[in-house]
Amino acid sequence: MPKIEHTRIKRILILQYQPFGDIILNTGYMPHLRKKFPQAKIDYLIYKPFRQVLEGNPYLDELILMEKLPPNTVKYWLYTLKMYFEIRKRKYDLVIDQMRSTGSIQFVLFSGARYRLGYDHKKWNFIYNFSPKPGPIKYYAALKLELLRDLGIEAETYELYFNIKPESLEYVDNWLLENKLKDREFICCSPGSPISWKQWDLQSYAKLLDMIIEKTGYPVVLLWAPKEKQVVDEVIKYMQQKAFLAPPTDFNQGGAMLKRSKLLICNDGGINHLSVAVKTPSIAIFAKTNPQRWGAVEIPGHYALQSEDEKLRSTPNFGITPEQVFVQFEKTLKEI
Repeated sequence: MPKIEHTRIKRILILQYQPFGDIILNTGYMPHLRKKFPQAKIDYLIYKPFRQVLEGNPYLDELILMEKLPPNTVKYWLYTLKMYFEIRKRKYDLVIDQMRSTGSIQFVLFSGARYRLGYDHKKWNFIYNFSPKPGPIKYYAALKLELLRDLGIEAETYELYFNIKPESLEYVDNWLLENKLKDREFICCSPGSPISWKQWDLQSYAKLLDMIIEKTGYPVVLLWAPKEKQVVDEVIKYMQQKAFLAPPTDFNQGGAMLKRSKLLICNDGGINHLSVAVKTPSIAIFAKTNPQRWGAVEIPGHYALQSEDEKLRSTPNFGITPEQVFVQFEKTLKEI
């Protein structure tokens, strides 16, 4: 392990090109990294579809955009080889690997960087010259910050960052005005998930949202990603009360909708991290993953529900009833 000569670090590359929730988690340590290396050029390698997560981030100099291609094809390997050479010629002094995947490790290997930082990987540790073991289980944003301690960054606090464009807020505000909804006076719900086993039972969502509308009077807006329209349509079909179907949104506009809402109810996933970044309280419903690591429960206003019975976590409603979520909903309303 070489001794770090901080004055020699002029170019830094961060590796975490997917998925969008994990990318958001990396924004928590960026102010500390910038403060430690104020004159360095800090770049970020990211798949093109996820660039909206980091566009406008004041702590980064450049986003290196990479195509997301079907793996193990000739086109994929030729393009990947091209990207290896692109990274190599930029002559980074420090590479921070937040993924620890086979793909990211290859970028580290071919980067030629003097300093190569990534959490302990066992099989591939010889590629890094700084590979600490992760500390006790905590929100992943905090673990990502801890990785930088070998750089002399001892900060304990972090704050996720997401830049909402003025035009995105205007788009959402116009829609709210058309539907007579007020800022911070409606509940946002995102029932879809790209991972099927993380998606709470849709009939349970419908019953919960009916209870919210009937018992509290808060209107509910159903937020959806491009591939989740069928999911929200099904929830609406099961509901007895009227909910609002959010307009089509890109990722930035979705962040604007969350910013305007009073509270988010969702599955375990990236949108939960987005709610942390835009400072909107949330209740996330968990199946099998650890809420202490992925649920932002150490941040005031963010809650995660998970059944104590591990066997029930594999059932459609994860062993969590709409009534249980509603109890937490009422508690959260009082707190915020």
